[in-house]
Amino acid sequence: MNNNEFDIPKKLQSLSQNLVWMSESDYPFDVFIWSNQELKEFSIHHLLEKTNHSLEAPVKILQIDNFFQSATTEKDWYDDEERETVKKYQTLLETLKQNLDNIQVYKIGEVEIDVYIVGQIKSGDWVGLSTKTVET
Repeated sequence: MNNNEFDIPKKLQSLSQNLVWMSESDYPFDVFIWSNQELKEFSIHHLLEKTNHSLEAPVKILQIDNFFQSATTEKDWYDDEERETVKKYQTLLETLKQNLDNIQVYKIGEVEIDVYIVGQIKSGDWVGLSTKTVET
């Protein structure tokens, strides 16, 4: 890893700062860090506990490329601002993939869905982004 792993959360914060996840409502991204001391092994059960969700909450797991596909694909009819947003999402996706291992996207809930993009840095800490999406 080229970057100091402690700079990764700061880098993710900077890259996601002005982005919103677009669905039926737009939500910003938040960066989180879960130390390997408090979350030694990652599981859906631990994720639900850590994020204060019911252990019966529905969870859908996505590959990171599939989750970001619509945000990172430029359309012919995009204007300059939309093309710039696609580039920002492409940079964010590449940064996540270059700096985190074992990345998965977890969608928790129905309709108003909490999204957690979770990966692990070399120290064993879990780092990622969270947002919301509305799917009716």
